[in-house]
Parts: sequence; C-alpha cells; structure tokens
Amino acid sequence: MPSDDRLMRLDEAGRVLEWHRAAREAFGRSAEETVGRTVGSLLRGGPDGRVGPDVLRPVLVRPVLTDGTLVWEVSAAPDAASGHDLAVLRAIFTQSPVGLHVLDDRLRIVRVNTATHTLRDTAEDRLLGRVFSRAYGLADPEQEEAAARRVLETGRAELNRIVRVVPAAAGREHSVYSVSYVRLENARGDVLGLVASAIDMTEREHALWRLSVVDEVRRRVGERLDVIAACHEFVDAVVPRFSGIAVVEVVEEVVRGEAPPLVPVGREVPLRRAAFRGVVSAYPVGEVRRLPYGTPFSRVLTDLRPRLVRVDEDSLWLGADPPRADAIRASGAHSLIVAPLALRGEALGVVSFYRHREEEPFEEADVALAADVCAHAALCIDNARRYARERTIAATVQRRLLPQRPAVPDTVELSHLHLSASEGGGAWFDVIGMAGSRTALVVGEVSGHGMAAATTMGQLRTVIHSLVSLDLAPDELVARLSDTAARLAAERAALPAGDPLHREPLTASCLIAVYDPIDLTCTFVRAGLADPVVVPPGGDPAVVSVPAGPLLAGPGNAPFPATTIDLPAGSTLAIGTRVLAREVLAPAAPLRALFDEHAHGPLPDLADAMAYAVGDEQRSQDALMLFARTAALPAERVFGRALPPGPEAAPFARAEARRRLRAWGVDQEAAFTTELIVSELVGNAVRYGIPPLNLRLICNGVLTCEVSDAAMSAPHLKHARTSDETGRGLFIVATLADDWGTRYQAEGKTVWAQQSLHDRP
Repeated sequence: MPSDDRLMRLDEAGRVLEWHRAAREAFGRSAEETVGRTVGSLLRGGPDGRVGPDVLRPVLVRPVLTDGTLVWEVSAAPDAASGHDLAVLRAIFTQSPVGLHVLDDRLRIVRVNTATHTLRDTAEDRLLGRVFSRAYGLADPEQEEAAARRVLETGRAELNRIVRVVPAAAGREHSVYSVSYVRLENARGDVLGLVASAIDMTEREHALWRLSVVDEVRRRVGERLDVIAACHEFVDAVVPRFSGIAVVEVVEEVVRGEAPPLVPVGREVPLRRAAFRGVVSAYPVGEVRRLPYGTPFSRVLTDLRPRLVRVDEDSLWLGADPPRADAIRASGAHSLIVAPLALRGEALGVVSFYRHREEEPFEEADVALAADVCAHAALCIDNARRYARERTIAATVQRRLLPQRPAVPDTVELSHLHLSASEGGGAWFDVIGMAGSRTALVVGEVSGHGMAAATTMGQLRTVIHSLVSLDLAPDELVARLSDTAARLAAERAALPAGDPLHREPLTASCLIAVYDPIDLTCTFVRAGLADPVVVPPGGDPAVVSVPAGPLLAGPGNAPFPATTIDLPAGSTLAIGTRVLAREVLAPAAPLRALFDEHAHGPLPDLADAMAYAVGDEQRSQDALMLFARTAALPAERVFGRALPPGPEAAPFARAEARRRLRAWGVDQEAAFTTELIVSELVGNAVRYGIPPLNLRLICNGVLTCEVSDAAMSAPHLKHARTSDETGRGLFIVATLADDWGTRYQAEGKTVWAQQSLHDRP
C-alpha cells in the first residue's frame, strides 16, 4: 500500500505509535498531540471540537508484525465515500430539479428523487417496482427499453435522448423530456442496474418548434414575386407544421396589384380564396366573394386583431356561413385561429388556421405565433403586389409604345412573334413607309427590363421615326440613332448614385432593312443583332452576312456598314432579337429545321409554328421576331422620263405628267396640284442642279413626284416676302404636298414630294 494512504499505527492497546501526514490533514492534529494517546480519546474529541463524527470515514486496518511485536496499521479506504460525497448524493436526491430514477437490472424503478414526483404529478409508491419505460406512458416505450438494455449490456451511456410522453388526459399537450441512461456498478465491477435521469424539455422544445415554424415560413414564402404563388407557399409552409388546415383569402384589389383598403374593411370588398391546404374546402380556390358579416373572418378585417376561436356545434358564427360550417364539420376541425394579413394599417387579407381530429387544440401562445408568420406573409404578398403593379405598368407602357396597327404598304406582308418578359422589356419592331414606295423594317431591343427599358425603347422609336422622315441613308440613320442613345446613356450615368438607373448602363441593339419594291433590293444595317435570314421564292433559306456594327451607345466610333442585296419579289425575310435568333435563325439553332419547313407557307402560320415550338417558359428578356414577305410594285404604277437640261424641261415635264396622271385616272384637282409641284421641282433643278435631269412618278396609294439631278447641293426652303420675285418654289411645294424631302445617292440627289390620293384608281 502506498505510504500516502497510511494514517497511523496503533499498539495492541489502541495507543498511537505513529501519526502520518495523511492523518494530520484528515484530523487536524499534529503528531505531538496524538502519539501515546488512545484512539478512543481522540474520537471523543476535546473542548475545541476539532475532531468529531463529521470527519470519520471508512478505513482499512491490517496487522503488522514489527520486531516480534504486533501493531495495527490504519490506512484510508480507497473506494470509500466521504462525508462530503454523501452530502452531495443527499442534495441530489432531495433538491435537484433533475428527475433521477435508480433502476435494477430488470429496469424496474427502485428509487426516485423528489423531483421525479413532479414530472407527471405521480406518487412515488405508484412508480416503485414498475418498468421505467412503462411507468410514464412514453410515446415509444419499446425504443426506450431497447436503449436502456444496450446500456446495461455495453456500459456505454446513452445521453440526452429526446422522449415524448403521451398526455394522461385528452386535450392536454405532449410533454417532452431529455432522458439519459448510465450503468451502475459496485467496487467489484458487478452490474447493479441503471440511473435514468429525466429533464423536462417541454417549454424549450415548444420554443424551438415556434422558431422552426417562423424559420420555415421565412425560408419558403416570398421566393416568387407573385401574390397567388406567395399564398400557396405560405399554406405549404404552415401545414402540417403549425396546423392541419390553412386557408388564405386575399382582397381582390391586392391580387390585381392595386392598393389595399384601409381598416375597417367595408362589407362590399370582395376577397379571393387564394390558397387552401387541408381536407375539405368550403369554396373553390380562386373564387371571389364577400365575407359574410358576423363571422370571425369579417371581424378580423375590422380591427386587425388575431383571434383564437372555439369551434363548437352551437357556435353562432357558423350559421352566418353555412358552406364553411359544413366544411368544418366534414374536416373534424375543433380549434381555429383567425389572423389578418395586414401592413401599415392596410388589410391585405385574412388567414384561417384549423386543427382537426387528433391534433392538439390551439393555445393562447399560438395566437402570437400565428400573428408573426402572418406578418411575414403580408410583407411578401405586399412586395408581390407592388411588383405586379410595376410589371403591369411597364407592360402597358410597352404595349402602348409598340406599333398598334402599323400602316403596312402593299409591297410588304408582315407577321411577328413577340414573347414578353415577365417584367416587361424593351424589344420592339417598326414598319415605316418611306418615299419612293420603300419600306423600312426595324427590329431592336433595349437592355434591362421593366419601366426603364420600356420608356427607353419609346424614346428610340421616336428618334427612328424622326430620322426616317429625313430620308437618311440606312447607315447614317443608325449612326445618328447611336449618337442619341449615347446621350441618353450619359444622362443615365449622371443620375445620383442612389438612383437604381444609375447602376444599369444603357445599351441597345438594332437592325434596319430598307426594301425597295421598284429596284427589288434591300439594304441592311445592324448594330448588335444577329444576321437576318432571307428565303427566296422556291429557294432555301440563307443567312445574309451583314457586317456587324457596334451596339447603340457602345464605346468607340466604329462605323455601321450597309449591305445591299437583290431581293426578288416573294422573298421571305426574318429578323429576330438575340434570344429568338439564337433559337430559330442560327444555322445550328434547335428550331431552324422547323423554320425552314414553314418558311414558304403563310406568314401567320410561320409565326404560330414558332410560337408553339418556343414554349411558355418565363423569360428574363423580351424576345421578338419579325417576318416579312416582299412584293414588287407593278411596272405600270411607275413612270420615268429623262428631261432636257434647259428651260424647256418644265413644260415638257408638265405635259408628260399630265398624260400619265390621266392614264392612272387621277382626278383633275389632284392632277393640277401635281403638275404645279412637278413644274416647281423641275424649275428648281434646272436653275440650281446639274444635268442629267430625270422625272419619276409613282402611284401606290400616294402619288410621289421625284426629280433627280447630279448636283449634291441641298435645296433650301425660303419664306419669301411679299416684294420678293423669287424663292417661292419649294415653299409652294411644301404647301401643296403632304410631305417632301431630299434623298442623296452616290452621285446626285433626288427631291421628292408626296400627296395622298383619296380616291385610289
């Protein structure tokens, strides 16, 4: 035995022979005070009371033979419990809030502490002798008994097992405990049984459960910016985690994106049953109706106070809404919480939570939880409502800015496919008539979405119409359009840093095709969009290689090259924005074979086939494709003559025009006006132009007079004074004609004027 465990040595009479350090520490007496005295006198203590029963402890005594003399050696027992240890055990069994159960090797309860009596208000005598897993009505007693036997067999403790206890009486809530099992062994290692501790975790588990409900609602609700979708997400989040049945009814104005009504909500305000999850729905999902007066649901919309409502057969409010009452009875619902969907004092709707059948009834604490989850749902629904309103405004603006009924000339047949983005976008097309019976086909798109993209698209459309009216060459037209877009981009960049538009750089792309039905040519200029596709009559589709220009408002000063091709009558032209061009027009596009198959058919059928094939998936950008089929202007509708270079050119031109107008059946008033216009244009060309001079008349719904010469000087409209003898020619033309202008060619120019023919021949 180690010397540190020795306390003392005694002779045969019990007198102390040796007093070791361990005894000095245990009893508080020195060797001088104890050696020679009997153990009995030491145990009886002295007047100072330093030695008494409190310091007594179990010891080991063994005989030792020393020099033929028998002495007794006293040592501390290594496994003996001290008085301090016993005090700790006594406190645990009398004062600890943890329920302790001492189980034998057959898992029967043999001893419990005082806290155990209060776990289920059970008397101790009703617990002793019973198997632990059966004494408390555990939800799964077999599983707990198996866990306890594992501890008995292996000695490995099972700690913090969450165990549910079935309520003793109907209507009470389940209790939750944290149970741990530890094996009991004696000093020899023999298994005596188990110690099972139980801590009541009911309140903590309820708090965690409430947090889990709120977290689930926050995680799942609001993923999509759609009012109805948010309502469906909400009922999916709360059923069955919080209630067995949930109904969401939303004010119809909110579903449409309008502002919600103030409280109290009037009786006439209709609500839509937006979402339902449960057993039997009183009304179809999607039905719009007014809430009956005198029910908890209508009351909630008057004061925005959530309510815990008893559901009994004799509840008065059930009579005010018979279909709902029938559904409640069919579902076996017995407990109801009605909570408002409200934000900033405005009512968005009402939510009904039901518990039915074997579910525990709601408690007052659940009302606060219902209010919390409904507050988050209301915020998500209001965000979706605002988004729906912005989306509706953006889509309306875009539709209004797109050509409603474009004036399509006889020489072009059109059809288009427009797939709008969910938030509205900036894709557009235009069909603009030009002088000389030409037609400008425009397809473009603005980056971004929503109101900003729609309004920018409207600005660019207005610029294009203004530039087309100037009869600019296509490459010059796109260059000036890009300059305007660059100024718009600079204005956006100069906005304050907090403005959302400041963080969205403006870029746009565009393709312009100008078709001439007289020369049967088409000139293309593109800025960012994909190459167009041309399908000649009876031929195979082919991509037109058009040199790529930079994006509108893009960096640098790169030019916009123009490409002119021959385009026979009956050809089909397809121009698309980037998304649809990639899906349909590219040589390896997935829908290219379908396009080739329908390219020679009617254009509406071609557009329909592409629409059916593209699908209805949600798009982040607008997608647009324009289909055009060309036709030639009949030769008899075009008249051209070379004019003499001298003063005789004017009367010659009037005479030729008079004969042609008579052949076309133009009425006398229009013919007289045309002769006057021809005379002034020819006279102006003779005086300021350079031969050769040419006259061309075109009759195609409008009557166009064109006079060409080789000079590059631009005619200038003057407002002559009363005393001036010259300078009235172009003023007269501008007064008589609906429109006039100048078009420049590689060599020379053409001055033209147009008149409407009210009675077409």
